[in-house]
Amino acid sequence: MDFKELGGQITELRALKKISQQHMADAIGVSRATINGLETGRAGDVGVRKVLKILDYLGYEIRIREKHRLPTLEELISD
Repeated sequence: MDFKELGGQITELRALKKISQQHMADAIGVSRATINGLETGRAGDVGVRKVLKILDYLGYEIRIREKHRLPTLEELISD
């Protein structure tokens, strides 16, 4: 997954929760421009801590897994 894909997923999650970029930015202490840049794939230099804050606010986390491993049934269902 690259930053553009991650940004698209963050956009979808935020929209599902009906949270504006500005509201989320104010709540987690980052600029709205940072969130917008991440969501549109134009800010590839957003730090991991900011990404983690954004995901945590939305109720999600990053999970590390092997790259070439076949997905489990649980992972297929969740996708």
